[in-house]
Amino acid sequence: MNPSLTRRGLLGLGLGSGSAVLLGACGGDGPNPVVGGGGQNAQPAATTYTGPDVTLAFWNGFTGGDGPIMKSLVDKFNQANQNIKVSMNVYEWADYYQKVPAAVSTGNGPDLGIMHVDQLATNAARGVVLPLDDVAQSLQLDEAAFSPPVWRAGVYNQKRFGIPLDVHSLGMFYNKKVLEQAGLDPDKPPTNNDEYMSALETLKGKGIQGHWATPFPFTGSHQFMSLVWQFGGQIFDEQGTKATFAEQPGQQAMTWLVDLIQKGYSPRNVAQDADLLALQNGKAAFNWNGIWTINTLRQAEGLEWGVAPLPQIGTQPAVWASSHNFVQFKQRSQDQNKLTAGKVFINYISQQSLEWAKGGQVPARRDIRESQGFKDLIEQASIGTQIDNVHFLPSVPGIGDVMAALDTAVNEAILLRKPPAQALADGANKANQLLEQNAKKYGG
Repeated sequence: MNPSLTRRGLLGLGLGSGSAVLLGACGGDGPNPVVGGGGQNAQPAATTYTGPDVTLAFWNGFTGGDGPIMKSLVDKFNQANQNIKVSMNVYEWADYYQKVPAAVSTGNGPDLGIMHVDQLATNAARGVVLPLDDVAQSLQLDEAAFSPPVWRAGVYNQKRFGIPLDVHSLGMFYNKKVLEQAGLDPDKPPTNNDEYMSALETLKGKGIQGHWATPFPFTGSHQFMSLVWQFGGQIFDEQGTKATFAEQPGQQAMTWLVDLIQKGYSPRNVAQDADLLALQNGKAAFNWNGIWTINTLRQAEGLEWGVAPLPQIGTQPAVWASSHNFVQFKQRSQDQNKLTAGKVFINYISQQSLEWAKGGQVPARRDIRESQGFKDLIEQASIGTQIDNVHFLPSVPGIGDVMAALDTAVNEAILLRKPPAQALADGANKANQLLEQNAKKYGG
């Protein structure tokens, strides 16, 4: 299977209908009711564990190339901590987000896990995960140790529910040979709107449609959201109670994407993943895609490629991102020893995140990002320069379901089935209905 498809499937659960499996699997009642927006607090953290032997169940969805890297880190941890044994179970993300709430509700949940940042609020509201403010405090982790948007994204209802491990955002991948053949400098990719449009015009003159506009969530919706933020807009209001992506910045963003087709810089009706394949096959010069694409292109024999931050099309730099966060799960009867040992594990893996970055991620920790070891990872480091300009969805329960309305709007506009303004207005109306339903469902 194409590695990019695997990654795309994994990350897709944070966007669109994928999170519906979470809602269906974990009802509002049962043995783990919500208390104060997420259940009881986890116990004080520690950097070392001196208690009796414990075994920790650690679940995640790293079924791709990142899985063996995480398994190697777990093995190293077990070797270094003889009184803690971490057992790792890996599921497809769709199965994972369904299994975890069901297991927690029956008292058979894992001790530790990984969640995409846009799943934290939903699981917190359902009482599935524990607040981790004490972990951050005792390990002396704060905003300065990470990045403001990355750190703030893990907070819901004024409590922290995730400790960020990494950030995965979009980057601009480019085919060096295509640029060179068009007379463009393959070592100086465009950085702003004027440079980008000039490059597309030059490529068009050589018979190359430089940027294939995709109507699918991966990565059409991500491109659209990045542009909305670049034009100074927001996807939702600050409280996450109203869709704002149909306002003027959203219309600017969608019009820019549709104009790629109207002006001949992109073909019409681009199929799923055809934009990335076009880059690999020399039929496109640029592809705005996720950091997971690094691993895909590395396997493309003979391909000369590079990656850079997204060009600043609007008035400010901005890029869509998600993040894997460590979580601890609620149990029917909390085991102090397991909670403490779990925090030792979180701290250990966090400090080893340079190894994790080699699998195609940007470390969340600032000290790791600023290390020479990370700078030597040329492609990851290039995407990582955007770290302070990343944007996340608001920390609102059920936000993944709402995103299906945005996905539909992007699809309809880029397939030229509706004018941008109409597609966005219809999408925002549907999103607002879903937001209202979620507010009732989660007691917001």
